[in-house]
Amino acid sequence: MRFLQSITGLLKDPPPAFAFELSEAGMASAQNGKPPVLYFQEFEKDVISVSPVRDNILRPDAILGLVKAVARGGDGRKRRTAALILPDYSVRVSVLDFDSFPSDAKEQASLVRFRLKRSVPFDVESAAVSFHPQPNSKNSKKVDVIAAVAPLEVVARYEAPFRAANLHPGWLTTSTLAAVQLVPPAGLKVLAKRTGRILSIAVVDSGAVRLVRSIELADVSAHEIVGHLFPTFAYIEDELSARPDMLLLCGFEPNDDRLHDLLQGELGVPVAPLTSRLGTTGEFNSGLLGYMESLEGA
Repeated sequence: MRFLQSITGLLKDPPPAFAFELSEAGMASAQNGKPPVLYFQEFEKDVISVSPVRDNILRPDAILGLVKAVARGGDGRKRRTAALILPDYSVRVSVLDFDSFPSDAKEQASLVRFRLKRSVPFDVESAAVSFHPQPNSKNSKKVDVIAAVAPLEVVARYEAPFRAANLHPGWLTTSTLAAVQLVPPAGLKVLAKRTGRILSIAVVDSGAVRLVRSIELADVSAHEIVGHLFPTFAYIEDELSARPDMLLLCGFEPNDDRLHDLLQGELGVPVAPLTSRLGTTGEFNSGLLGYMESLEGA
């Protein structure tokens, strides 16, 4: 399993023929091409229930039917490839800082799993773990490692409908890690992305991810959003000794001036929507748009 950190440099082979982003609301999908063909198909009730610790897939047959409708064709013998973008709250993503990081891949994996044991409520040794070292912007001797971890059975259940449709989901990521590809690479940006009841926050410093959080909201009021963003801004000031250039929003009402004004007034930074050249970003497609847009420059 490979989670996305930077598409450029990872995709040495031809990109997957299809890409899918799953959420509790439905399935966004794209067929690779110029231009790509984008779809969104709404789920019936209780097809997916997102959680980081239990099975998320309640009705795999419902997903399978939609996948077959999108990926119809082929000769039935050759398995086609697919990129699969999972809901943020189904995967734990952390940025781990190390004073030094070994060059041996097995030693790296062992060290990352050891650090993750402190922060996840399941057995890391039997989980799917993927990680990617990033240079530390403030200290050249240190290394920041972005790590994604999920129980193997959770990932396997997400993959199963695609495998049943003769698709090979060998390339996986999460919605926010894919949507980060839409964040302008220059400067220090904060992305606040809502998908249903889940708020995901990412701090992106000159293209490198410095923090990722996913929070289950009690409600989606502007004041609760501000309350979750305040600790992020405090972290940035303490750890990065800087102020963000901009707060980017995704998954909120695009014309909610009250939310924009409140966030800008309380946090003291410009607020703007996350945008894509390929379409309007929203709650259920921003990861897919980030992935597809990045392929254009890969």
